[in-house]
Amino acid sequence: MKTSLFNYNLPPKLIANEPASPRDSSRLLVYNKDQDKIIHDKFFNLDKYLQTGDVLVFNNSKVIPARLLGNKSTGGKAEALLLKQEDTDIWQAMLGTRKPKIGLKLRFEHGLQAGVIKKISEKTWLLKFNFAGPKFRAILAKIGQVPLPHYIRKIKGQGAKIKDQYQTVYAKKDGSAAAPTAGLHFTNRLLKKLKNRGVQLEFITLHVGLGTFAPVNTENIEDFKIHTEYIEVDSVTIKSLEKAKQQSRRIIAVGTTSVRTLETIFSSKKANTKNLNLKTNIYIHPGYKFKFIDAMITNFHLPKSSLLMLVSAFIGRQKTLQLYKLAIKLKYRFYSFGDGMFLS
Repeated sequence: MKTSLFNYNLPPKLIANEPASPRDSSRLLVYNKDQDKIIHDKFFNLDKYLQTGDVLVFNNSKVIPARLLGNKSTGGKAEALLLKQEDTDIWQAMLGTRKPKIGLKLRFEHGLQAGVIKKISEKTWLLKFNFAGPKFRAILAKIGQVPLPHYIRKIKGQGAKIKDQYQTVYAKKDGSAAAPTAGLHFTNRLLKKLKNRGVQLEFITLHVGLGTFAPVNTENIEDFKIHTEYIEVDSVTIKSLEKAKQQSRRIIAVGTTSVRTLETIFSSKKANTKNLNLKTNIYIHPGYKFKFIDAMITNFHLPKSSLLMLVSAFIGRQKTLQLYKLAIKLKYRFYSFGDGMFLS
């Protein structure tokens, strides 16, 4: 299937640069496949479309302030974007400096230093820091910047509050370079309302990488090699989800990261009674047969992105583009800080 079939034109003014305030006041497009029915609502009314026994599965990965700005020991500016922790003091990172090489020393504020110890690919390297553990985290919290998507325009005064805005209210486990953005709509008030409705809330972890924003750059979607991300799910959660599925209760993934996690675990027989810690590069596009989820909550995604293809796999390419065209006409807000969709 041609990648060009997943293109659409979005007016730049519909790209959200800030989240709705409060978060759950964003708009919600509700679409039911069986009835081919569309409803327009507000996200704080999500409970109207759920029922007792439904299971919402959230990704509780926490965005770290992963962008570090500093200098090379030889002079000149340097930038490190932390992607994944490999050991207590070793991180996989993308480097923004000319001709990086093994042995290069990087210096940042508050005495933080790093040495380049290994090349992984043309863009990624291993860095060994002089601090680890709580001290490293404390320094990172002070000097690190949130690696916002390229399409979010910087707004005056935004920097001071962006670390909180670009984080779900239930974020718990450090590790993401980008937020699982479907979850940004939820407030503690809404979560409480859903619990009172009898909706079961479960939490899994998939550490989101920057590859989530990468466009599919091949002529045919089948030729694209998707990025790898890291999953953590405890045995209690796995048992609870299996039980819910056996009881024919709806499994509703909050975000494409939760979709990818659940489909990885329950479609490849990786689910068992033990805690799971594994990688996934599952690539969901039209033709994929969903094994576990029954519905999803998601945002409006970039043209030609693997996320748009995932949604297309669930409701069909033509219907997806039809809904996007309608959303543009009705001036929904798009991308990370934009409005949401509930697809069932």
